[in-house]
Amino acid sequence: MNDEYFMRIAIEESKKGDWPYGAILVKDGIVLAKAFNTANRDQDTTAHAEVNVIRKALKKVPGLSLQGYTLYSSSESCPMCSGAEIWSAVSRVVYGASIQQLIDVGQPQISIPSATVINSGFVNIELQGGILAKEALHVVKNHYPI
Repeated sequence: MNDEYFMRIAIEESKKGDWPYGAILVKDGIVLAKAFNTANRDQDTTAHAEVNVIRKALKKVPGLSLQGYTLYSSSESCPMCSGAEIWSAVSRVVYGASIQQLIDVGQPQISIPSATVINSGFVNIELQGGILAKEALHVVKNHYPI
């Protein structure tokens, strides 16, 4: 199992959401939680895939730390989600499509790269982007909000 394997799972999650974003949390090759964007359904602007997956995972682990976990997101995290990744101490974040790629296909985004937020935090988070970006963008281009 590798980054592409887990990114495919996150991309599958993105197909279920109100908006085309999905995320999973993995540790030692085991998926702890999966989630997708539920902002419209939940009437909650913070219900992004990354926040939803962090919420699910923290209900399953002791304490408030996801140290040692990798978060896979179909697209680069917005500043809010990057902040949640810092606060939950995720060790690694892997994403597909970048914020700029999302903007280029017409998705509204805050144009602040996740690295800007993550590198200003107090935990060390490894960041890897561009994994299966074309596949993630394909979902974005062909998805319409519910």
